[in-house]
Amino acid sequence: MDSIRDQSCIVGIGHTEYSKDSGRSELTLACEAIGAAIEDAGLKPSDIDGITKYTMDNNDAVEIARSLGMPELRFFAEVAYGGGGGPLGSVLLAAMAVATGQAKAVVAFRAMNERSGRGTARFGQASSAAGAAGAASYTSPYGLFSPAQMVAMAARRHMHLYGTESRHFAEIALACRHHANFNPDAIMYGRPMTLEDHQTSRMISTPLRLLDCCLETDGGAAVIVTTADRARDLRQPPVYIASGGLGGGGWNHRFMVRDMESSESEATVIAKRLFSDAGISHADIDVLFVYDHFTPLVLMALEEYGFCKRGEGKDFVGNGRLRWPDGDLPLNTSGGNLSEGYIHGMQNTIEAVRQLRGVARCQVKDANYAFVSAGNAVPTSAVILRRAH
Repeated sequence: MDSIRDQSCIVGIGHTEYSKDSGRSELTLACEAIGAAIEDAGLKPSDIDGITKYTMDNNDAVEIARSLGMPELRFFAEVAYGGGGGPLGSVLLAAMAVATGQAKAVVAFRAMNERSGRGTARFGQASSAAGAAGAASYTSPYGLFSPAQMVAMAARRHMHLYGTESRHFAEIALACRHHANFNPDAIMYGRPMTLEDHQTSRMISTPLRLLDCCLETDGGAAVIVTTADRARDLRQPPVYIASGGLGGGGWNHRFMVRDMESSESEATVIAKRLFSDAGISHADIDVLFVYDHFTPLVLMALEEYGFCKRGEGKDFVGNGRLRWPDGDLPLNTSGGNLSEGYIHGMQNTIEAVRQLRGVARCQVKDANYAFVSAGNAVPTSAVILRRAH
């Protein structure tokens, strides 16, 4: 098998509410989201024989299986790097498992009490231990702790090299908020944003403002993956995984500031094969889902995945291009990490499936292909999904 093209389908999606305080355990959130996805697919818990997850998810696959009544797990696996490898890497693990016969139906999920319980490791906090190990020993003494600070330095370099301005980053935030206001499930539903709102929001780490930064959210989200043959008999129209991949290299390190001049990045590693494996070009993509942890990295991802040339992102995102219904390439149509809820990007995959089923609230007319990518600036993952013909 040279590629996973059309060997597997997403047949079920489910999520909990997105909130600032779920009031329940991460196991409960996981089971609720997975149960909803199983119901959406028209399956039973006993039909699921595989589970894939983010390494940093605090839930145990066997405990989930016991709690939901899955009698036999034939496959379980996890993928590292949180919002980089996890969002699509977990889906790709599921796709490979069913395509190679390791399992019949696999759930990929993420559940966390990020806002109320601080359920994920608090990367970005200063260590309470004496000293700092590894690369942190070169940054922590100078106060460089958080992802926002590191992204801010990369953003400033991009601004210096290419003339990018804060208002260009605002285009991403404005598009996501615009879409969230059509989505009653979004945390930012009913809270419109203007350019002035963005430009006057408080500074987090220059040039990143508050509205350049994603939410922190409690919740769970899950998708069910099976083979194309099995998908034909299920409740929902299948959404095919046309291609996918993971990307990383020696330049990737969580404590390194992004290299703006390098010809290689985690995204370019994937982009080399992603479109050719799917048998399409960038022009065939109808709707975009780019992991929006910080607005500058969305703009950079569009450049590095080849939607525009490096340095042209500021022009590419302008003139309402990313906004439904008039923009020609709507972005994160349920609100994304910035305005719907932050479930480490899994909610973007769910919305991509809705778009290709034709049932999204901000529905792109005749959407055939969706591009979905995880966070860049860390080892990353991406897929191209297609509608069933």
